Parts: sequence; C-alpha cells; structure tokens
Amino acid sequence: MSGTLYLLPTPISSAPIQFALPADVIRIAQRVEHFLVEDAKSARAFLKKLGHPKTLRELSIVEIGPAPDAAKISDWLAPLKSGVDVAVLSEAGCPAIADPGASLVAAAHRNGWKVQPLVGPASIVLALMASGLNGQRFRFHGYLPIAAEARAAAIEALERESKSGETQIFIETPYRNESLFSALLDHCAPATRLSLSIDLSGGDERVQQCAIAEWRAMRDDARPPLAKRPAVFCLLA
Repeated sequence: MSGTLYLLPTPISSAPIQFALPADVIRIAQRVEHFLVEDAKSARAFLKKLGHPKTLRELSIVEIGPAPDAAKISDWLAPLKSGVDVAVLSEAGCPAIADPGASLVAAAHRNGWKVQPLVGPASIVLALMASGLNGQRFRFHGYLPIAAEARAAAIEALERESKSGETQIFIETPYRNESLFSALLDHCAPATRLSLSIDLSGGDERVQQCAIAEWRAMRDDARPPLAKRPAVFCLLA
C-alpha cells in the first residue's frame, strides 16, 4: 500500500495555530515525518509551533521552492512508494492554490497514490465569503501587472469581465497594496463594488466592501490600513 500525499495548509496570520487548523489536521501533521515545503525556514517555524513530537533534525524537510523542478518530483515523492506519508506545505495558506504543489499532486495521481487535502485557511475563499459579492461565479487572477499602464488595462479588463456577474479576485505584494488600491479608485466606475480583506484570520482582521464612489469619498483614516499587510481584493461591477 502506498503512502498518502497530504496537502497541509499553514496559517496565514500570526494567530495561534489552534485558531487556524482543526485538531484532526494538527494530529495528522504531527504524525507525518516527510515534508515538501515551499520555504524551509517558514516550514521549520510552523512545525515548531505545531508541537511536532520529533525534533526538526529528525524530520525530512525538503525545500521545493516557488517553482518546483519537474525533474526532481519523482525523488521527492519516492517515500510514497514505500507506504510512507508525505505532506506538502506552502509558505502560508493552502498548497496548490496560488502556491506551489499542483505538479506534485498531478504526479501522485499519475502513479495512483492517494491525495488528501486537509482543512485550513485559504485567504481567497475567506475573502470571497466575507465580500458580499457573487460567490456562485468568481475568478482568481493572482497578481496584476506592476507597470502603471499595464495595471490600468488589467483593471479595466477585470471590471468588464465582472459585468457578467463574475466576482474578480486578485492579490498584491503587501508593500504595493496602496498603489493598487489607488489605481482601482482611478480606473473603476463609481458603482463598481470593491471588497478589501486584510490580515484574514489574524488579530487585526478587517473586511470592508463599498462602491468605488464610496471609497473615493471616504476619509483616509476611515479606510482599512493596507500598507504592508496581507490583503485580498474582490471586485464586481
């Protein structure tokens, strides 16, 4: 019998792990000894906070990076052949959702090995749930372009697409949140609705949804603090 490839979510905030992961997921994570991780440093910190019964030196922690090397996947998944369980960890949130892991999962499926996603925080889903926008039809776009002209064109395209009733979801590097927010106010129609979800599952979590016209009229001190904080943007015309 082969082992199981677990897709293990990690917290997306500094809140205690018990607030982010169910007890059964924590127990599974404490049992696994082979980990394929996006970033070794953050994975070690997570496993330490998790209270893994093994020391970090006793665990197999292999860094796969943000773009896993296809030539190494067979070796990384080799323990599964012997019935040993393996867990995939991204730096924050769910593996294979806007994070590496999909290529490993696909390889496991090709070999007929069991894949089990575990329950945990997913910022994209949490932001959509809290947005008040259409949760029946939505699309995630990842990061928008950085250059001003390309970013403006992307925003206008997203707004057009959302007129069909499809919520558009996207993210930005925290230190560029403010510039993206300003671009949205500059290029979206007044009636378009924009939801900001900031520091989800953290102690300073804040979600606010308004029409663009309302965002424009709002005092700066009434707006959610975006600077250098993890945020998810949801838009619907």
